[in-house]
This record gives sequence, C-alpha cells and structure tokens, in this order.
Amino acid sequence: MSGNLPFGFTPSGGGGEEPRFPFGSGAPFFAELERLLSWQGGPVNWELARQIAVRSLGDGASVVPVGEQHQVAEALRIADVWLDPVTTLPSGATSAAGWSRVEWVEKTLPVWRTLCDPIATKVVEAMRTGISSGLSQLGGGGVELPEELRGALPAGLDLGALMGAGGPVMSMMNQVGGMLFGAQVGQAIGTLAAEVVSSTEVGLPLGPAGTAALVPAGVAAFGSGLEIPPDEVRIYLALRESASARLFAHVPWLRAHVLGAVEEYARGIAVDTEAVGRVMRMVDPSTLMNPERLSEVLGEDVFNDATTPEQQAALARLELVLALVEGWVDHVTDAAATGHLPAAGPLREMVRRRRAEGGPGEQTFATLVGLSLRPRKLREAAALWAALSEARGRDGRDAVWAHPDLLPTADDLGSPDGFVHGSSSDASYDPIAEIEKLRDTPPAEGGPATGGPASSGPGPDSPGPGGPGPGGPGGGGPGGGGQGPDSPFGKSGGTG
Repeated sequence: MSGNLPFGFTPSGGGGEEPRFPFGSGAPFFAELERLLSWQGGPVNWELARQIAVRSLGDGASVVPVGEQHQVAEALRIADVWLDPVTTLPSGATSAAGWSRVEWVEKTLPVWRTLCDPIATKVVEAMRTGISSGLSQLGGGGVELPEELRGALPAGLDLGALMGAGGPVMSMMNQVGGMLFGAQVGQAIGTLAAEVVSSTEVGLPLGPAGTAALVPAGVAAFGSGLEIPPDEVRIYLALRESASARLFAHVPWLRAHVLGAVEEYARGIAVDTEAVGRVMRMVDPSTLMNPERLSEVLGEDVFNDATTPEQQAALARLELVLALVEGWVDHVTDAAATGHLPAAGPLREMVRRRRAEGGPGEQTFATLVGLSLRPRKLREAAALWAALSEARGRDGRDAVWAHPDLLPTADDLGSPDGFVHGSSSDASYDPIAEIEKLRDTPPAEGGPATGGPASSGPGPDSPGPGGPGPGGPGGGGPGGGGQGPDSPFGKSGGTG
C-alpha cells in the first residue's frame, strides 16, 4: 500500500488514523501541496481545474434567477416551432436549461476531460522532466532555496540525490505535472465560460445529450450595445442552440465523429519539451501554492505548429467538420429567423465575425491547451448548404447527413457547384438513392461488389466513424427509420 503513496507521505499506523505527512501542519506550503497532490484520477488534476475555472468566474456566476430560466425555456420553445418548417430533423432536446457560467463549467467538464487528456499526457511528461531537472539543481547548483522551503526540509536532505533515485519521486513529479496542467486547463475553461452563450457555441456537443442550454449572462453580454431588443437576441441564439441539438441528436454518427476528429488532432499535437523544461526550471517553487500564477508562467508557446503530414491532415479534417456543422446551423438558423426577427441579418453577421476572430477566451484556450476550435470556412460552408437547399430542397440537403462519406470535402467548399448538382449536374441527384443502390448490389463471387463506390469505402450498413451507418441500429438520422423524442417545449399554433 505504501508503495503507491507519493514521496514523503507515510501510511497511518492503523486504528483509522489519517495518513501522516512529512512536514507537519505548520508549513502552509507543504500543507497545500499535499492537498493538491492527492489527485489520483489521470494525467490532469481535473478537480483542481474545476476549482480554478469556478474561482475565476467569481461568486455572482453560480445562480440563474427563476425569471431568466423561464425566458430561456420560452426562447427554446419558440426556436423549435420556427425550425420545424426549415429542416427535416425533429427536435433534438428533451430538456431546456438556463445555465450559469459555473454550471457551464461543471456540465461541460466531462467532454473537456476526454478531449484534453491526450494532450495532457505529453505536457505532463514534459513538465515532469522539467521539474525533475530543476529540483535536482536546488541547493547544489547555485540555486538558493526559498526560506520557507529551507526551514521546512529535514536537515541534510539532498534533493539532487533524491531526484536521481526514481520510484516514488517520479510518481510525485507526475502528480505535480498533472496539477500544473490542471491549473492551465482550469484557467482556459474559466475564460471560455465567461464568454460563451450556449452549450454548443464552440461547435462541439459539450453538454449532456438531449439538453439545449443557454447561458443568460453570456447572452446579455452578447447583446450589449447592439440596440437590438434582448428578446430577439435570446431567440436568435436559441435558434442556433436548437439547430445544433437537432443535428447532434438525429445524425447518430456525428457526435462521435466530431469529438473523434478533435481527439485525433489532440493526439498529434507536438509539445516543445525544451520550452516546457526551460519554463519549469525558472519557476519559483513557492508558486506551487498559486496555480493561477503558475498558469501565467506556463502560458508560453509550448505547442508546436502542425508540421507533419499526419497532423496537418488531422487539423484539416477537424476544421472541415467544424465548418460543415456550423455552416448548416448558420444556414438553418437564418432560414428560420427570416420573417420573424427583424435583426436576423445583423445578428448572423455578428455571430460569424465572433466565430471567425475568436474571443479572448478562445484564444486563451488555444494558447494554454493547444486546441484551436475555429471553423475557418464557415461562410463557404453556409453558402454550400444554402445552394444545396435551393437545388434539392430541405430533404435533399439534410439527406447528406445520412453518412459521413456523403459530406462535402474541403475542395467542395471552394467550388460547390459540382457537389450541389452531383456528377451528372442533375438537380434531382439523391444521395439516399445512391446508398440504396449500393445496398441492393449483390457481392461478386469470392469477394465484395465491384465497379462502384462500395469497393473503395464502407458500405451503407458499415459503421461510420464512431457510430452506425443509416442502415444500422439507432438510425434516427435523415433517411433512417428512427425518430427522436418530441420537443419538450409544447408547440403552439402561434409563432411567439
């Protein structure tokens, strides 16, 4: 049992006593450090990340008044009514919520954990190396120990020898690295939470499945100074949230596909280990008690740009899928708002600029965590979906989501005419009919069917990335037989 404890911690002597710590309760530095090092849940100290994020938001960001909750629910109800005529996808929300900024942090943390852990593994290893190198020089390499540390360490303790011993010391260094990166992630998520307006604004399904959520404080900040009635702003942003909820709920492979693209990109992120080590050797050990200060020190450019072909391809796939998702949401929201919201045009343009430029929170997230979640071709994607709708109608447009192999490519965004009208330039081109043709093609003797697309990719019943195809179980997407849950917001005959 004691072999699993970090360096300096000793098990209790029995009888239910708490573990004894080496430096006593009189040293605030070590008392705080011991608490932070108690995390055992993976490469990132996510409890510390949550605490840092929540603390950065302040006390006033934790509660949404009941009146604002009702306003959010009504806006999402109206959004569902207006979206029904412009898309074949039914309502994707089983609940509507008005989240505080603190609730946004807590509700989205599970997804952030999935996305950030691959990066964290690399960063924590680089930090461990840097910390080990730095501590091995303390007291023996011309580096003066802070007075608090010097008085708390046992007499004659040789840190250089301890760092070379490995074992429990290295385990503790991993925990310290997880704590430091947890502080970075926490600050990044906190700055993002201070800006977002909904659960899907960054283009990812961050919240629980089936929940459509707005952040009233973020909605109010978004509309500040626009001279547009707050109700219009709220309903417009509710349209975007509800459209995203429909897409992720009724395209069964999409959620895993999008998150998988982020994870693939994250796994390939290169960490500049020399830069991390250089920063860690400069860190005053007493700042370990101040994670916010640590995140400032570590907020240097330690993530290398994508240079390998594999990483560039992963980044291109991520940017494409984010652009396609947000372009569809942009187009469908505009179609639903037209004729209802006089300020729909200016609001749409503001959302596009906001996503193209990225706010301080998004920029901080990219700097500290290494993930840039910006759809660089949002306008082109929205234009393609609009052209597709005009050429094939809403059914033909939404049918493209039936399978990932049917989605436009990056080249199609630049030159959409060929994709919109199909290879035969026929506006009646039906992607679902093409899938059915592949389904009905019998396999050749001794091998798969030949002469068509089935010979070079997955068939319609094969699982796409992260989920079944339209012919598989749970096929509630366009062209599938399943239907999602009815809207919880009780449609009415009026338009609000």
